[in-house]
Amino acid sequence: MRTLIRWSCLVLALLAHSAQAQTPPTPQRAADTLANRVLACTACHGKQGRATPDGYFPRIAGKPAGYLHNQLRHFQAGRRQAVGMASLLDHLDDAYLGAIAAYFASLELPYPPPAEAQGTPAQRARGEQLVRVGDASRGLPACSSCHGERMTGVKPAIPGLLGLPRDYLVGQLGGWQNGLRHASAPDCMRDIARKLDGADVSAVASWLAAQPVPTDAKPADRLPAPLPLACGSDLGGVR
Repeated sequence: MRTLIRWSCLVLALLAHSAQAQTPPTPQRAADTLANRVLACTACHGKQGRATPDGYFPRIAGKPAGYLHNQLRHFQAGRRQAVGMASLLDHLDDAYLGAIAAYFASLELPYPPPAEAQGTPAQRARGEQLVRVGDASRGLPACSSCHGERMTGVKPAIPGLLGLPRDYLVGQLGGWQNGLRHASAPDCMRDIARKLDGADVSAVASWLAAQPVPTDAKPADRLPAPLPLACGSDLGGVR
């Protein structure tokens, strides 16, 4: 009898364990935070918005909030084109776009080492000249006269140009040249890009992509002098 009772207890215990194992776990609700909501962004732009190694999706972490807000508006309005961006943004109001921009702008994360330099020494020298000095004979201001001496951007809405892949830089300059990318009028980058030839674009992008990013890569609070030309996206801050 005792043996039968022990076997009965064992069978009941096994049945109870089996039933417990088959019971689906209780779903866990993720915390409703902005960091969790923007995980859709990091699927393309990399963990915490640090960019991805494929060479085209740019870093968004640490960019000026005004710049990021402007770009979200441009994607939503169709002034910029990228697969998936419009469908992600078309149902969001402007305050939410601003919150997303502020979140990524607040991230202070280290940059990876720069890519290996491409092109000949002469091409790289040409790229550096256009970035630091420009070409007055063709009406080309230095990139640094707008994007800051350290090329890390300027608040509230001018982006840094370091830490970006060469292919991305070439693609964006080409987009302005071909009318595939637009900004608020007056569209200063469109006017500048259309004065560059293919060799200039390659030289500038190659030189920028090979430069290390300063340890303190925050955008500057202001430029030492007025912008060399009117830029719609920077007039009066965010627009």
